[in-house]
Amino acid sequence: MNQTVMITADSACDLTAELLARYRVKRIPLTITEGERSYRDGEDLTPDDIYDLYDRQHVLPKTSAISPQEFTDFFSPLVKSGCQVVHIDISSACSACYQNACIAAGELDGVYPVDSLHLTAGQGLLVIEACRLRDEGLSAPEIVQRLLAYREKISTSFVVDTLEFLWKGGRCSGLTALGANLLQVRPCLELREGEIKVARKYRGAMSKVYVQYIRDQLSREDLDTRLAVLVHSGRIDPVVLEQLRQEILTIAPFAEVPVIRAGCTITSHCGPGAMGVIFAVK
Repeated sequence: MNQTVMITADSACDLTAELLARYRVKRIPLTITEGERSYRDGEDLTPDDIYDLYDRQHVLPKTSAISPQEFTDFFSPLVKSGCQVVHIDISSACSACYQNACIAAGELDGVYPVDSLHLTAGQGLLVIEACRLRDEGLSAPEIVQRLLAYREKISTSFVVDTLEFLWKGGRCSGLTALGANLLQVRPCLELREGEIKVARKYRGAMSKVYVQYIRDQLSREDLDTRLAVLVHSGRIDPVVLEQLRQEILTIAPFAEVPVIRAGCTITSHCGPGAMGVIFAVK
């Protein structure tokens, strides 16, 4: 194990406290702003707080990228302790975090930012892979090169129950959101070259959409069965989540399928009921 390499990530990776501890990952939170008040993603504000605010006021908070100075303050103690740092950020097409991390890294020796080209558990899979490579004894530059190849193998997608939050956040028109809700259209969104694109559209009750979406996503023979992640944005019955996890295991023999709740960054854009199965291919 290479003790001199530290793996870090921003909070959009949505890894649970248990996974962060298991893989020894240090996390830096994005900023969530509501009016003149600022909160740290997952520390001062939870996804349920966002839903409570929206239920009361129909107002969504905004997410802000981590600043270069915040990154400098985060990286500096690690560098001073003798670590090389491989830092993994949310897709640069969705946030300025990666660019700001690069600015901070330019002032420090031994910090290597990586643009995940993914978000939520897709970014999280890249973080976990970085930890595996660290534990194999690879150096920071070697890890970065391996991650740039591995990120192309990750499939990040999710289905959304409502377009209301995407509309409120300016990511689709009000007319599109209204039409989709009236017709019970459930878009499947996926990351392509770091950008969110509509992959396909489902219709009907979400209970059936979830299952069909999982079957569609996992209908391939080149799955990397070490790990898949079931990520959701809340307000889904835990019994349903376990049924969906079992559906994943029925289709493919993944060694591990953790269920992860999306953090504030994803929640504020996707709204309740969104769900994705995130995995990699060989």
